Amino acid sequence: MTDPEEKREAITQAFYKDVFGPLVKKSAARFLMHGTNYTDIEETVAGVKRQHNILVQLGIDTEKVYGYKVLEPLKDLRKPAVRKVAKALGLPAEIYNRPPFPGPALAARVIGEVTPDRVKTVRKATRIVEEELAGVKCFQYLAILHHDLVTGVRGGKRDFGLQVEVRCWDSEDAVTGSPTRLPYPVLEKLADRITSEVPGVVSVVYNITRKPPSTIEAV
Repeated sequence: MTDPEEKREAITQAFYKDVFGPLVKKSAARFLMHGTNYTDIEETVAGVKRQHNILVQLGIDTEKVYGYKVLEPLKDLRKPAVRKVAKALGLPAEIYNRPPFPGPALAARVIGEVTPDRVKTVRKATRIVEEELAGVKCFQYLAILHHDLVTGVRGGKRDFGLQVEVRCWDSEDAVTGSPTRLPYPVLEKLADRITSEVPGVVSVVYNITRKPPSTIEAV
């Protein structure tokens, strides 16, 4: 699958039918609590892009389709309010202040077909991005694997290879966002590490487009 909407629908089915479904049946649970927030609902209903965790709001009867009811205690809150709730509940700061991570995991960061090898590539790039940007004050950072091969050069010879896109965002609620103005030496180190440590990558780019028209995640 390469179409973003088809991929999101496939992710939804994998989550709620193939993964959570058997777990709920095995445990005899009647409910699944999910961290849906208001921005997820807003973007889906507005037609920006279908979030994998939007079900009831689209008229999906989770008890009928999946065999359990989905509870969404945070669905009226945006991310800043979710952080305040987590703090009030006594969760450690390293939990409620950490950058968001997509529910579909790295499948949301592979443009085009998602395969084990492509996920392995973006996982390695993600590790480098998280290590290098861990001390940066920002909302979120991520690595994205592009679909097409690009021309590179290694050892004086042409090398068709992969391209990784790095995104780093300043934002309050994920509704709007601006690219973090990272120091150039930081960008250079990211490029050097990714192209030398992630097999097959010959190009690293940095997204400098605001949201909107861009989005925080690529898929």
